[in-house]
Amino acid sequence: MEFIKVNELSFDPRPQMGKIFAEGFYEFGGLKYFSKDKEKLARATEHIFLLEKFYAAVDGEEIMAFIGCTDKKPPPLKLDKKILIRELGFFRGRLAHWGLNKFSVNHKYPFEMSSQTGSIEIVATAPKHRGKGAAFGLLSYVMKTEPFSDYMLEVVDTNTPAIRLYEKLGFKEFMRKPSPTKKTGFNFFVYMKT
Repeated sequence: MEFIKVNELSFDPRPQMGKIFAEGFYEFGGLKYFSKDKEKLARATEHIFLLEKFYAAVDGEEIMAFIGCTDKKPPPLKLDKKILIRELGFFRGRLAHWGLNKFSVNHKYPFEMSSQTGSIEIVATAPKHRGKGAAFGLLSYVMKTEPFSDYMLEVVDTNTPAIRLYEKLGFKEFMRKPSPTKKTGFNFFVYMKT
């Protein structure tokens, strides 16, 4: 397993990232509201990643896990409404554009971040590599590599495997914010920091 900045890979990582993202955020990220077809979601979202903001755990040309890390200026994602509409249809594509913009791209934390704080934006592991240490190793690597003095992240309260992973890495909960609606499938956004 090797850890590397995604924009330094010798192959196009976007199709794999789209698949891993669609699988990982289908339930906990609400992607299932835009389509039940994970392949369609993967094609619709593979364009959204600003590669210079992401790291990956790779085995050869296979992405095992990837993580976004930023100071939130700019956000690590950028949406193309035309691609979302092409892949998901007019109504669902526009809905996905609105939802992903609101809850991912332009999502604001309910507190101020210091310039020394790095934000872990997305942690996604390929299903066959879950529980094998790829995300743990990659997140450890990112926290040693990036120039920030501390890190914070947001996770939903029902994603207990992710919360346990973050706790193993020294993250502690410091705030909760209620879900905007019961339809999300979770009760709270949980904010954690090192």
